[in-house]
Formats: sequence, structure tokens, C-alpha cells
Amino acid sequence: MHIPSVDSPPRPPDLRTAVRAAMALASVSLLLLVLVAAEWGPVIALDVEISRAAHGRAVEDSGLTQMCRILTDWVWDPLTMRILCTAVVLWLVVRYAAWWTALWLVVTVALSTGVQQTMKAVVGRERPDWPDPVDSAHYAAFPSGHAMTATVVLGLLLWLLHHHGAPRALFRTAVAVAVVSVAGVGVTRVWLGVHWPTDVVGGWLLGAAVVALAVAAHKRRHP
Repeated sequence: MHIPSVDSPPRPPDLRTAVRAAMALASVSLLLLVLVAAEWGPVIALDVEISRAAHGRAVEDSGLTQMCRILTDWVWDPLTMRILCTAVVLWLVVRYAAWWTALWLVVTVALSTGVQQTMKAVVGRERPDWPDPVDSAHYAAFPSGHAMTATVVLGLLLWLLHHHGAPRALFRTAVAVAVVSVAGVGVTRVWLGVHWPTDVVGGWLLGAAVVALAVAAHKRRHP
């Protein structure tokens, strides 16, 4: 992929579009947060129904459950996502001396982690509690850290590829990998019984909002 200058402004999305997308995603995220915090009946009932069905299957199918544990603990784990982000940051700095874009990436991922942990502490939602658990997790449930981290990191990297005119085949492959990863990590968290479905949806929405805000910030810096 030819990148004449990583901090140059080739083909960025429109700033207003990014801001509007961020506002829309943040609004939907806030609505979901309110419904979860208020323990609105229909949302909680749907969470319980889906989670019970998934957990029952997870207990019965130990092979698939073990594969889900490997994927969620090693492939799509937040630490793996941050290592991937670090590798990209080093590549940007060493090969292209793109200090501002590298810093933008680091700050966005760090702020995303801060937002995630703050919301967990504020909402304080309990994780599902099963008499026969197939996995375990710590801290509060909402939003899913796995889902949010994957959405933020892979979303930012996809935008960078698009922003700098990656070859079509490469970009399409990256999109496919990102979609499978973001969707897959959400499914594994519910399947393993460590998150309610709305935790995952909340992570996706918040992660997408962070990406949209970061894109708007980058666009503002390089109009």
C-alpha cells in the first residue's frame, strides 16, 4: 500500500457526517444506558431469555464452548486488540514518522478504556449468575469491554486504511475480518454467560461513537 504521507489529508470523510454519526450513536447509547440502569422490564426480560438459551447450549456443547473461550481470551481479547494497536502505532512512527496520527490512535484507545471503566463503575450492573458456569469474568457488566475495545481498535484501523486509499482487495478483506471479529466477540461473551446481550450492544454502540468522534477530531486537525 502506497501512503505518500500518513498525516496528509487524502479522502477523509466529511467532518459534519462524522459529528452527526457520533451524536446519533451517543444518543442511542445513552438511551440504552438509561433503560439498563432503570432495569426496564422488556429489556431485562429479553436479556434473560437470550442468555438462558445461550447458556443452555453452551453447557451442552462443550467443544464449541471451548472454542469460544479460546477466541474470546486470546484472539479477540482487549489485550490482543491493544497489542495490535501498538504494532500499528510503531509502524506509523518508524516507517512514516506520523507522530500526530500515532498519538491520535493511542489517545483514542486510552480514552475509550477510561470511558468503558467509568461506565462500568457508574452503572454497576451484575453479570449473569449461573449454577453451572462455563466461564467467569470480573468487574461490572455494562458495557462489554471486549465488544467496545474490538469496535474501537478495529474501527480506527479500518478508517485509517480507507483514509489513505488502501487497495480495494486489502480493504475488503480488512472489513470482513473486522466485522467477523466485532460480531464474534459479542456472541462469545453472551455464549459463555459472562455478559447480557445489552452489555454487548452497549459496547458496540459506545465503541462506534468513540470511533466517529475520533474521526471527527482527525478531520478537524487535517481538514
